[in-house]
Amino acid sequence: MKATFSPRALAAAVTTLLALSGAAHAGDTFLAGIKKHMVLTNTVPDNGDQNPYAIAVSPITAGKLKAGDVLVDNFNNAANLQGLGSTIVNYRPDSKEMTLFAQIPRTLEQCPGGVGLSTAMTVLKSGWVIVGSTPSNDGMTDTKGAGCLMVLDTNGKLVDVWSGPDINDPWGNMAVIDNGDKVTLFVSNAGFGVGSAKGTPPVVNLATVLRLDIEVPAGQPPKVLKRTVVASGFGEQADKSVFLIGPTGLVYGKDDKLYVSDALGNRISEIWDAASRDTSAGIGRTLTHDGLLLRPLALTSTPQGHLLATNGSNGKVVEIDPATGEQLAARWIDANKAQTPPGSGDLFGIAITPQGDGFYYVTDDNNNLVLAK
Repeated sequence: MKATFSPRALAAAVTTLLALSGAAHAGDTFLAGIKKHMVLTNTVPDNGDQNPYAIAVSPITAGKLKAGDVLVDNFNNAANLQGLGSTIVNYRPDSKEMTLFAQIPRTLEQCPGGVGLSTAMTVLKSGWVIVGSTPSNDGMTDTKGAGCLMVLDTNGKLVDVWSGPDINDPWGNMAVIDNGDKVTLFVSNAGFGVGSAKGTPPVVNLATVLRLDIEVPAGQPPKVLKRTVVASGFGEQADKSVFLIGPTGLVYGKDDKLYVSDALGNRISEIWDAASRDTSAGIGRTLTHDGLLLRPLALTSTPQGHLLATNGSNGKVVEIDPATGEQLAARWIDANKAQTPPGSGDLFGIAITPQGDGFYYVTDDNNNLVLAK
């Protein structure tokens, strides 16, 4: 594998203590306990794919996967063109090795527009990996296709492709209710009606959140039993630098609520009765907006149930109490001064460690997987 950092260099480079902007509340927030940021690996595989997007932690040991492995997919190809990345790499924390988990063909008959792996990825308890495609042929939305969702086995082999009129550029990180043989999966779609990024592209209020009710027969690939749009009308927009902007983060929380990061609305929305509703809740209710948020992208949930949102327009992660909507704290986790504000445009995927003592995130400017704890 191509590697920018040798193990020795990594060891020397890690443990970067970021005494960056502190928590608004230093008390019992999750962010208050974060002391170190450690670069774990460079995520560029042999074919040169870059721009790491999604992070998913394996809950199972099977095939090429070991429980605790960290899968990262790439949105860009070796020429740094967005929407053409086709690889998923696997970082194993105990051996500190990175390997190629899967390389998916760039064109698939069942996947309109081809393959460009997005922030939509999960590993089910049964070991099946589901990953989204938001594809392009030239790195811009002018040539984008509708994309698809792809199912891989534990050895990274493609076994099924899901597409259809309700899937158009599955974009944001997935929320999953995984009961083994029955799975509920939520994914945002941010490509409906999105055109060229030239000039001043309009905001199109057509993005959705799709719920897939899935059956996982023993020893067989997952099957979709029912597809329901549970939220709709979120803003989406073509963008010259980041391809497109739309709802990105999804977290399923208490009381059957689904939390959605509405990037263009600069807010976190909540969708009620998310796992059971048969109709769209529109853009839902606003849990919190503005304040410390600056184009919220990926979302995850801390062990105490707080939300962590990565900001797309600076390098901060924001902690939110979903019970009250209070923005509890913010921490500048990517302070790269090459961007203005520092870290702007760098943060996408985020995932809590299995131990609950920190979180993984990726920095797109240098293709690194980082552990904060």
